[in-house]
Amino acid sequence: MLTNVSFAYGWMFWFMLLIPLLVFRYIRAFNKQTPDITFSSLKIFEGLKPGLKERLRHLPFILRMLALTLMIVALARPQTFSTGENVYTEGIDVAMLLDISGSMLAEDFKPNRLDAAKDEIEKFIAGRTTDKIGLVIFAKESFTQCPLTIDYQVLKNLLGDIESGMLEDGTAIGNAIANGVNRLKDSDAKSKVIILLTDGENNAGEIDPITAAQIAKEFGIRIYAIGVGSNGTAPYPVKTPFGTRYQQVPVKIDEETLTEISNITDGKYYRATSNKKLEDIYKEIDELEKTRVEITSYRQAKELFYNWVAAALFLLLLELILVKTWLRRIP
Repeated sequence: MLTNVSFAYGWMFWFMLLIPLLVFRYIRAFNKQTPDITFSSLKIFEGLKPGLKERLRHLPFILRMLALTLMIVALARPQTFSTGENVYTEGIDVAMLLDISGSMLAEDFKPNRLDAAKDEIEKFIAGRTTDKIGLVIFAKESFTQCPLTIDYQVLKNLLGDIESGMLEDGTAIGNAIANGVNRLKDSDAKSKVIILLTDGENNAGEIDPITAAQIAKEFGIRIYAIGVGSNGTAPYPVKTPFGTRYQQVPVKIDEETLTEISNITDGKYYRATSNKKLEDIYKEIDELEKTRVEITSYRQAKELFYNWVAAALFLLLLELILVKTWLRRIP
């Protein structure tokens, strides 16, 4: 009955010391009491065994002491507690824009730019729990590989299916941003983010990247742009009749435009020149755009003294009934 029970007023148990004092006083008074009727001789009662009433003559006092004990426990205010947490999340919707143009096969990243980017995007997804994430791929045109979802396993599967050559070669950054905006514009999320990864310059598409960024700003969307590629030149695989050969191609990233895109939307531009740098960039964005979680802990008390008081009153009532009826003493 007292398992997982605490007492608000534990000091009340000091009153339990009264009980042995009352018992001592009762025994002493009982031993000193004199009979109400005296007899010249008790021989006539020899051989008589005490009846049930005589055996139970101390029962009212025992009931009273038990009632007092229960009342002290009730006054100590027994309680049980239930605890828990209320979790509130402020969602973030993220559109990942991934360049899959032919230049993403350059091997200044290991194994190449595209696979390195896919690995870091997968790690980014793994660090999310309640945010909706979508995936847009682009080259000469833009295509939604996966709409906003919290089914991260489906998202990872679709990410794994991405290959260079799925779209006609080119780099339509403006179209990609517009596609990402279209994914996010109707979102009710508190924060809407585009993470744009590319290794080139805008050379295709119907929408200018700056115009697309201004549209994103109107919808409250931040853009984090990542330029991927080492400085100078990068080894690029070229298939020949004699197998795959490598040639050094210049790395051309329109950093000025990517920086302006980020600034317009209150985002940030990053330059990744190695796998490690790319990993660090995604980690930084991950920290900047963490879902805000508010946890409210609660501890709810359940009062138990009612049952103890009820039991004490029952024992007192039982004592009163017994002394007024079956165990009534006749002077």
